[in-house]
Amino acid sequence: MRTYIYMVRHGDSPKTEGTESTRGLTEKRRLDARRVTELLREEGIGVFVSSPYARSVMTIQELADRAGQEMIVHEDLKERRFSASEYRMSDEELYPLLERSFADPFYALEGGESNDECQRRAIRVLEALLEEHRGRKVAIGTHGAVMTLMMGHYDSRRYGLDFLHRLSKPDIYRMEFRGQELVDVKRLWSETADA
Repeated sequence: MRTYIYMVRHGDSPKTEGTESTRGLTEKRRLDARRVTELLREEGIGVFVSSPYARSVMTIQELADRAGQEMIVHEDLKERRFSASEYRMSDEELYPLLERSFADPFYALEGGESNDECQRRAIRVLEALLEEHRGRKVAIGTHGAVMTLMMGHYDSRRYGLDFLHRLSKPDIYRMEFRGQELVDVKRLWSETADA
């Protein structure tokens, strides 16, 4: 029996408005969220799960509404906590931190969490979803780093820092599982769709 997990990375959000958990989507990315809905509405997805962060929920909410399903929010699917601050780090601070974190999965800034900690909490949720919704199609509203770490749990060479840097906002990957074993991954969001 196959289970399909649709990893849906959120669209772009205003970098200076709100906290990490409250930032929404830019106007262009609200339109992209609609395109995510159009792209996935024929997939037969029956379960909708999201990080608690607004931008992730907003990216798949319309898809869940059209399917007549409630959104399930999991705190442990939130983005990796990079520091103690509730506000977004600048790219100048974030990129070196990401490089060091992918070289050393146990590295973390004070008050932040390591790649290892983030991956372990998110994988617990993913494995529970695979068990609870075996044979179904599940969309997960997620973030770049936590998505990369979840996918990297199954293949760290393919899904690491380079993969994270190549992700677009939004982006969609369909993961096919047989039980708890990942058997295939396909990108559904195309570069032309992102233009």
